[in-house]
Amino acid sequence: MTKEGKYIYCIINGNEGRNFGPIGIGKRDDIVSTIGFNDISAVISSSPVSQYVIDPENLTAHEKVIETVMKDYTVLPVRFCTIANSAEEVRTFLRRQYGEFKGMLHDLDNKVEMGLKGRWTKMDGIFEKIGRDDPEVKKLKEKMVRGEKDAGSDEKIALGKAVKSALDEKKRLTAEKILGRFKRLTLETRQNDLVGDDMFLNTVFLIDRTREKQFDFLVEDLAEEYEKEADFKLVGPAPPFNFVSIEMKL
Repeated sequence: MTKEGKYIYCIINGNEGRNFGPIGIGKRDDIVSTIGFNDISAVISSSPVSQYVIDPENLTAHEKVIETVMKDYTVLPVRFCTIANSAEEVRTFLRRQYGEFKGMLHDLDNKVEMGLKGRWTKMDGIFEKIGRDDPEVKKLKEKMVRGEKDAGSDEKIALGKAVKSALDEKKRLTAEKILGRFKRLTLETRQNDLVGDDMFLNTVFLIDRTREKQFDFLVEDLAEEYEKEADFKLVGPAPPFNFVSIEMKL
């Protein structure tokens, strides 16, 4: 029989013994509640002491609990699949890192994460413009036209690298221009990996809750300005997943 432990989702202020309902990870309808030390608590549910597969279902279950708690509390997200052996081990975790957690909870009070992704919608036009305007790409293309009808692999590789370099630079400049607009509203930013040739922006922002509306208006203005060339996806407000990831140290 698998040993039962306590799955830890996040750390919050307060020690009033909350019950958030049967929303625990693992599809067992485990009650999500709190275990406290002094004036902070860990949000937990009962769980087998075993590794959870890192898949969309489990990640979503983990994040949904934290999002539910965030409706009433400032949260410090704990790393996915952090499981203590017992309630006492959870209290020891809170006691040993109490000062650190109190400081972080103070710093993140009333803060939320906003994510923004941007993708170009007309890549043919982007590549055509690079072919016309980038000196290195233009030079290589002209060299291939002047050479043999079927260009060799070295020439094709060189051209591909030049196009990628020019595309990466265009992404950087576009993102830099856009991010400048959000600078006065944001406390911190994190750049996540770009996926695909069309994605030029994948950024998360830490902002004060009081600035959510201003942030939304900026995104609306951005979408209107780039309507004919790009799409934007806004995610948030969300817990500060990209700015905090607590690990259990005992």
